[in-house]
Amino acid sequence: MISNSSKIPGEITRFAPSPSGRLHLGHAHSALFAAQAADPGGRFLLRIEDIDVARCRPEFEAAIYRDLAWLGLEWEQPVLRQSERFDLYRDALRQLEARDLIYPCFCTRKEIAAEIAAAGAAPHGPDGPLYPGTCRRRSVAERRRRLEGGEAHAWRLDLAKAMEQVGPLTWHERGQGPQQAQPQLLGDVVLARKDVPTSYHLAVVLDDAAQGVTLVTRGRDLFVATHVHRLLQALLDLPVPEWRHHDLISDASGQRLAKRHDALSLAALRDAGLAPAEVRAKAGFPERA
Repeated sequence: MISNSSKIPGEITRFAPSPSGRLHLGHAHSALFAAQAADPGGRFLLRIEDIDVARCRPEFEAAIYRDLAWLGLEWEQPVLRQSERFDLYRDALRQLEARDLIYPCFCTRKEIAAEIAAAGAAPHGPDGPLYPGTCRRRSVAERRRRLEGGEAHAWRLDLAKAMEQVGPLTWHERGQGPQQAQPQLLGDVVLARKDVPTSYHLAVVLDDAAQGVTLVTRGRDLFVATHVHRLLQALLDLPVPEWRHHDLISDASGQRLAKRHDALSLAALRDAGLAPAEVRAKAGFPERA
């Protein structure tokens, strides 16, 4: 729950699910958290993060609207859909490429794993070994030849060059205060792929800026991503919101909920006869007396 002391009137928040499965109690908590943070007098927005063209499906998007409305949530129209913004993401990539801040990476996951294993003591981040920079060291001529040959590739951020351009950065975590940005925790992250001109990291900062979001609310599992998001905001001269990373909803065994938890999906709970107020309570937002 959000205490009254953490609210600022007129806050602009958003809930940004991916239509790649059914919403569950964890999504309900996140949506309700964002909606409550926007009150009083603020704006609660909905964004559909559907850049994963292989997994996102129209029926899941329709279910998102149905589930949120059933919970009693209202959001502004029109809904922003990432799949309709690919040209904007390409433009941002071109800006970074023109400044020599990104490079094409042709490595497969197997090749990356093999190089990390051969290195013996590869740098690690919160999610495991960092990309070893193999393609960062390739010549301009080789990069061009392989791109012109149509090889599959991703576009990675050249972290060292990027940090040189912006210097030290901070962000404000609501309830915790200033945080020192440490993008090196994530290394040369992927910003786009050959077939999709963006990744979560790039799209989210551009979309938050476009929607005028003043407070980014999301799960604590995404806290570390904020380090690189703050860097991208500085590189692209984007406005800087505040953040509030909330706790996650767990299942009976203490595991974080995922879309495979069909028994705890909002649709399953609704079909089982639970009322919206009961589901909101299960998601951590009981009705006030």
